[in-house]
Formats: sequence, structure tokens, C-alpha cells
Amino acid sequence: MSAKKKVLKSPLRVALVVLLIGVLARIVQWPFGTELVITSLSGIAILYAIRFWKKKPKVFLDYIKLILVLTCSTYGILTMFHLQYTIFFQIVMGGSFIFWFIMEGTAYFMDEDRRAKNSSLQIWWNIAMVLGTLCIIIGGLMKILQWEFASALLVLGIVMVALYIVKDLFSTARIKKEDSSSEEFQL
Repeated sequence: MSAKKKVLKSPLRVALVVLLIGVLARIVQWPFGTELVITSLSGIAILYAIRFWKKKPKVFLDYIKLILVLTCSTYGILTMFHLQYTIFFQIVMGGSFIFWFIMEGTAYFMDEDRRAKNSSLQIWWNIAMVLGTLCIIIGGLMKILQWEFASALLVLGIVMVALYIVKDLFSTARIKKEDSSSEEFQL
């Protein structure tokens, strides 16, 4: 499905940002963190189900993505309510992720020609996204080990990823002229 034909793209991104803010609120123990996470996970599940329903034609990979999103959302909601039998959703989610990664994987993020032409600004934003992801991973590990500054690193990572998503949500200016000096070739 091309980027122009995708349904509910912006509301899904807003729900994803709300999810990140809810996770951040839970980590730093702010009020209403659990409610934000449950609301955003419910919104993601409903919006993606509507998006799947409106898509024509559907292929096997679309069903895999639907299963992945719905099981991930359901697992998150059940975990927030501390209910039992979440292991079933973890297994289904893991299996559907493996199927998705085998069938599509990183090609999802590339052009049809397997070339991603990025401007210098886009490259810096991508670097910020990678650094934000690393901050989340390292901050999470440091939080588990109860090290100093773990919360600050985790908050920094979540804020960086949320800003990246918000930037992508509100960016209306597209690249008009290709900058050949800063192209990336992805295999």
C-alpha cells in the first residue's frame, strides 16, 4: 500500500506518541500513565483494524501485520490490568513478528529500488532516532540494574523518539530536489 493510499496514518501516529508519553509517565511514576497506555493501545488496535478493513486487496502479509498489531495491543492492555494468560499473546506476537520479519523485514523501510535518498536533515533526524532508541534500551537496562541517571537517559530516549514521530507527523514539506551528495545506499 503506497503512502498516499494509507488510511488513518496520522491518527495512528498520534496514538503512538500518546503511547510513548504514557510509557514515560509510568516509568517516572506520573499520574494517569496507565490510563494513557491503555487508551493508546486500544486506539491503535481499533484504528489499525479499520485500516485493515478498508484496504483492498488484502494479501497474506496484511493478515500477519493485523495479528501482530492486535496481539501486541491486547498483550499490553492485559498486562496493564495484571491479568493472567498473557503468555499466549506473547507467543502469537513473537511468531507473527518472525513471519513479518522473514517476509518483509527491513525492506518495509526502503524504496522499491532498495535505495533511500535522504537529505542531510533527514540523515540527522535518522541519527536522532537511532540515538533515541539506544537511549531507551540502555536506560531500560540501567533502570533494571538501578543505576544512577537511568531515568534521565530513558526519558531522553523516549522524548527523542516521540519528537521524531511528531516531526514525521507534521512535516508537510517534501524533498523537491534530490541532493545527490548525501544519498545513502541501503542493501
